[in-house]
Amino acid sequence: MTTNLLQRITYNPDVCHGKPCIRGLRYPVELILELLSSGMTIDEILADYEDLEREDILAALQFAVRLSQVKSIYKIAS
Repeated sequence: MTTNLLQRITYNPDVCHGKPCIRGLRYPVELILELLSSGMTIDEILADYEDLEREDILAALQFAVRLSQVKSIYKIAS
């Protein structure tokens, strides 16, 4: 299931400046995460963005989970 969800995340340098997007639809993953973190429910997002599917929202969440699974974080000298 995870692999199928992550296939919904696309990268194209010509779409949204190469940011990871949902199925090439010009909805960056970060937009979906911002909407969720602002308190919107999945159903509210789907109502506002009719071309998105529930699995797209879940894919954005799974993508964020993968990004947060880092082994170590190093401070870069300023």
